[in-house]
Amino acid sequence: MSNEVESAQVSDAMEVAQLSSLAAVDSHAGSCEAEMPSRLLNDAVRSLPYHVVKDLLSIGVCSRCVLRILGTEDHIYCHSSFSQSMLCSVLEEVTGFKSEGDFQFCSVCLGILQLSYRDDKETLVKMESPNDMALVIAELVKKEGHQIDGFSLEVSIPQFILENESSLLSGMKKRYESEPWLQERLLSKCVSVKDVLKFAITKPLETLLDTKASASSFRIRLAYTHKMAFGNSVERNQGFKRRKIGTENGLQNVNDESVVANKDCSDYPTNETIAVTGRSSLKVPIDKVSEPCHLVYLCYRTHIYLCGRYLKYSRNVSQTRWIIDEERMGEASVEIQNARQVPSEETVKEIESKINGLENKLVGVKNLQVVGSQGWTLMREGEAEKQKQYCALVWISRPLEDEDVCSISLLDDMQILQKTPIRVLHRRSPLERKKIIHWMKIERIAESSQYFLLHLCTQAGTYIKEFVHGDFGRTQPSIGSILGCRAEILQLDVTDVKMDSF
Repeated sequence: MSNEVESAQVSDAMEVAQLSSLAAVDSHAGSCEAEMPSRLLNDAVRSLPYHVVKDLLSIGVCSRCVLRILGTEDHIYCHSSFSQSMLCSVLEEVTGFKSEGDFQFCSVCLGILQLSYRDDKETLVKMESPNDMALVIAELVKKEGHQIDGFSLEVSIPQFILENESSLLSGMKKRYESEPWLQERLLSKCVSVKDVLKFAITKPLETLLDTKASASSFRIRLAYTHKMAFGNSVERNQGFKRRKIGTENGLQNVNDESVVANKDCSDYPTNETIAVTGRSSLKVPIDKVSEPCHLVYLCYRTHIYLCGRYLKYSRNVSQTRWIIDEERMGEASVEIQNARQVPSEETVKEIESKINGLENKLVGVKNLQVVGSQGWTLMREGEAEKQKQYCALVWISRPLEDEDVCSISLLDDMQILQKTPIRVLHRRSPLERKKIIHWMKIERIAESSQYFLLHLCTQAGTYIKEFVHGDFGRTQPSIGSILGCRAEILQLDVTDVKMDSF
């Protein structure tokens, strides 16, 4: 069975399964309102320069690209119910242009606005209207079990499309520069491929998902790529420079004259550029597009922030994944990626109970709660002021004296300088850090003259092990240098964390 037949079956099944949903998208407003978009489309097309429309259609520019490039008012061509065949029919009827031959992919958008693409199975998919694409996305969201109260739609396209369009606009400016419509339309109202697609499928998606598009943590991403099988297209595009483009009313407009003029694309060979002399035909860098883009649909959620206190009952558990030479070190660590649901307060309490009830008793948590991204910001801002208290079992190379105990206890708010420890140089930048030791006290161990417990409070980020033994002089001062002997740390526990932000 050919890819095209498979595509037709997929499309037919999709239409049958979702007929009622499509009716809800397009028919609920009544017959009077249903006629409005068609009338507006006809009026918009009649306002276009017919000869330019014919020129664009003749070089393989698709209907939606023709309408967006010529700055059609109110972006009516983005309407979700308009099929490809309907747009083509309106343009051909009004302008008198008749296309010849079989369907071909747009020479500008590479099939994106024709809703044609290759999927991950290399099947050719051709959709008639944006409603069809919205249905596919909605089914994917439901299939993956995402709990959503809004969505943010993202589209990524190959850079070559932007370069290709810029070349076309440059050629149009040179060809039609004496015509009055050029300044009014071409330089200020050309909407980007990405924004046309987003505008076309957002409304039906809102209906099908029963939620609004917003700045949501749940993202729907349409990732288009292309094999760039166009001969030496990469070489002939060398020297092309990107330019910033302005925005207006949430849509991306190519309103910088330098983009349209595209002076930086002058390296195109003469026989392949669209720059024209007199009234010769328009050309595009690609004579014929044989393959559309590949499209991958991605649904994912950005970070969910959980705040609380964690208690480590094992020294073999790290706060984050610790990997050396592609091997994971330690027994386990916490990670949550692409969460399908946003946990409620009740769910968070259940999570806390389950963690604390684990048989292995490696970790525990308390005061767990969901916070917004501002929680992460507060955490980062509070790191410099955060204080941590420790208890360390220390051995020294000589007997501990009473004056050692006294001298250590008098060292309040002592500043130390630490170079990145040797033990973490493989995963940390080689820096020098200034840290504060807020207070220290020594607790003697009965019947031991060379072992003692060192209680201390430090600025967060202090390397405690290195503060004890000195790390071959990379930490100054250290317990060893203060006591004038060798010092080693045998055991270390965190006993408290003080952070005003939480």
